Amino acid sequence: MASPVSTPMRPLDVEAVVARKPRRRWKDTRDGVLMSLPALLGLILFVAAPFVAAIVLSLYNVQVDQPRPPKFWGLTNYIRLFTDPVISASFLRSLVNNFVFALVVIPVQTGLALLLAVLLNRKLRGVKFFRTFFFMPVVFPMALVAVIWRLILDRSSNGLLNASVSFVTGGLVPPQDWLGSSATALGAVILLSIWQGVGFQMIIILAALQEIPEERYEAANLDRANAWQQFIHVTVPGIRNTLIFVVLLTTILAFRVYDQVFILIRTAGANEEATQTLLYDATQSIYSENNLGRASAISVVLFAIIVIITLIQRAVLRQRSEG
Repeated sequence: MASPVSTPMRPLDVEAVVARKPRRRWKDTRDGVLMSLPALLGLILFVAAPFVAAIVLSLYNVQVDQPRPPKFWGLTNYIRLFTDPVISASFLRSLVNNFVFALVVIPVQTGLALLLAVLLNRKLRGVKFFRTFFFMPVVFPMALVAVIWRLILDRSSNGLLNASVSFVTGGLVPPQDWLGSSATALGAVILLSIWQGVGFQMIIILAALQEIPEERYEAANLDRANAWQQFIHVTVPGIRNTLIFVVLLTTILAFRVYDQVFILIRTAGANEEATQTLLYDATQSIYSENNLGRASAISVVLFAIIVIITLIQRAVLRQRSEG
């Protein structure tokens, strides 16, 4: 049987194929731009434009509800944040509280989310219920979560935490003002934030765990690797990029903490000096002093801090993953 002979492509056919490729690329580019246009417009209108406005406002002395027009101050608002004795005291205290909050929340919440994801990735009876149970706090509004924790941390003997401690110790430990004391107020806010946010990171890591091929674990079993060795050499490398994303996301959220602090301070009388954050300080500049320029300067400084820390984290984590 004779083998089929391929017909050579004529010059006109070659020219048609070559001419068709730029058209296809242009169509793909056009379709991509059109599909991403709504998201780009949203970013421009709700992120880029407000941030540019904040930078401009930070260069002026803008007093809300004042008949005087804004006065150009240049970098005065930024300088006063670090040099003015009255303003810098509140700002630096908020900055320290924010860093302490982030240094605790980022590793603890990420580690706890990884542990829960690994446990809930097993094929066990009722595992869907536990996944829903741990994710449920994420669905609750932060206002509701803060109100619930206000009842838990209530300073009276009827508070859930005080009643539990009194029951366990037989009444030897008196009721504590968990939110009013400077020694425990920030820790209470940290505990609330971890409880409320760990489910979100858990779901992200859980999705990554389910993408790891089962053949890798079968090969590890053949090599007689124990559970810890499989976790270190199979699980962690398989979700490394997801862990980097979770750490970066948790960092950004940790420096943007505001809702729970504001609600607990306003409704439960939490210690303001021990719990106020940069965003809380910025809003207080508006609410208490009607100073929109200073609030904008604090927001710009917060943005710069987040960007710097995120770039450092990304560089360090990338070097470790490549190494």
